[in-house]
Amino acid sequence: MRALFRYLLALAALLALWHIGSLALGDFLLPRPLDVLRAFAHALGTADFWGHAGASAWRVLAAMSLAWLVAFPLGLSLGHMRMADAFLSPFVFLTYPLPKIVLLPLFLTLFGLGDLPRVLLIALTTGYQILVVTRASAKGLDKKYLDSFRSLGGTPLQALRHVLVPAALPDAMTALKVASGTAVAVLFMAESFATRRGLGFLIMDAWGRGDQLEMFTGILAMSALGVGLYELCDLLERKSCRWRALHRGGGR
Repeated sequence: MRALFRYLLALAALLALWHIGSLALGDFLLPRPLDVLRAFAHALGTADFWGHAGASAWRVLAAMSLAWLVAFPLGLSLGHMRMADAFLSPFVFLTYPLPKIVLLPLFLTLFGLGDLPRVLLIALTTGYQILVVTRASAKGLDKKYLDSFRSLGGTPLQALRHVLVPAALPDAMTALKVASGTAVAVLFMAESFATRRGLGFLIMDAWGRGDQLEMFTGILAMSALGVGLYELCDLLERKSCRWRALHRGGGR
């Protein structure tokens, strides 16, 4: 409830600033927030809107799931296995600064104009963030914990499950939450080109037609998608890292 109250308070402040901006710039450049909210409420009752929203939600959820399934295990491997890290890390850090969105035309050429190239592009972008943070967290684990576990008879697989994963998981989940914002930004760019489905297309199509209310409806929907995705990642973090809450509670 506290989180909901904070969101509502922040929303009220944003709407107030938005209204002031609309008065200063005029309705044509910046529609009034109440007009946009009415248009948004109307859009919620249309199948066309939900078709765009559903396409965007599917793409971003599939992409982030794929990114996690690949990047988290790979980050653990690079952080724990010196030979693998020595061989693969130079490739990771050489390609990490590359803005992945520039690969969209290449992905569209290789994989067609459907969902696959967009999902892969979002997964690639967010996967790097998860990979780099997970590697650093696993690499920074004090070796005495692993040595102590082995001295008690723990196998390498048990050490992975009970020491390495719990040590790296909190930072990796934080990276996933940060990556959720990046994912929505890349989603918008990926849906602005060579597609007729998704909130990004809805926004750009409305902008091209000069329909400000529909454009801002799409912007609100994509913002809501971003908030929902972040909250989902936060929920997953709380569920998968319960010991952190217990530790904090015991420290009070």
